[in-house]
Amino acid sequence: MTAVEANGVVLGVEHFGDVEAPLVLCAGSTTMLSWHDSLCESLARGGRHVVRYDLRDSGSSTTVDPEAPAYTLRDLAADAAALARALDDRPAHLAGIGVGGMVAQVAALDHPGTFSALTLAGTRPVAPGPVDEDLPDHDAATMGRLFSRPMPDWSDRDAVAEHAAEGAAILGNDPAAARRLAERTWDRTPGTLPAVQLANQLGVVFAKLDCEPRWRERLPELTLPTLVVHGRHDPFFPVGNGEVLAREIPRAQLHVLEHASTAIPDAAAEEVATAMLAL
Repeated sequence: MTAVEANGVVLGVEHFGDVEAPLVLCAGSTTMLSWHDSLCESLARGGRHVVRYDLRDSGSSTTVDPEAPAYTLRDLAADAAALARALDDRPAHLAGIGVGGMVAQVAALDHPGTFSALTLAGTRPVAPGPVDEDLPDHDAATMGRLFSRPMPDWSDRDAVAEHAAEGAAILGNDPAAARRLAERTWDRTPGTLPAVQLANQLGVVFAKLDCEPRWRERLPELTLPTLVVHGRHDPFFPVGNGEVLAREIPRAQLHVLEHASTAIPDAAAEEVATAMLAL
């Protein structure tokens, strides 16, 4: 684990491989660990220098006040671009998962010369909040079950891991994998584990983030090779969101994981890596 100063902040990063131009992985809901080791290792075996990193206010990156972020979605996009330029003079393949996929879309639009390819996994073309009428929203029944649960004691590692495993079962992900991921996330959370910071690492901070202006209408401007990866059974961002992204980004490829929900399962790591490396 290392740190890179980019765009005025310090970003915690982890490297896999060191051969070709960087493949930068923008974090989703659980810091950089939202990009599982198995996928990072598969991409590195394919000859890429894979770099996953923590967004601001999470993991080992600069943390100020997750409860009241003083930056915008476009600042997070600028972070991604600055990190890519700090890593290598050559354009990087940028990948974003979940809310990180929103960051990646804006980064590719705002910094077009910085990136050579784009992968968008389990995301959608609009910011958190009310969705466009043609985009399927979160599955209401699933979200009701997920968010009606009492919060755990965030200072209790086992309780946090159990909460994550229960949530994974509701979403259709692997509970055992979610438990291990929550334990690792808990272990690398700096400070005294305030609830707001772990909530940020679950993506809740995006509800408070300034995500203006809209970027969906700019998607046809993207000219770089783009892969859209989406789980067939994703109840959080249903697969129709990925279908819209693939339709509105010129020549984008849609790769649906037939047995996946919100997470990319370890069993699909080689499949997804192969599709990403083919861009």
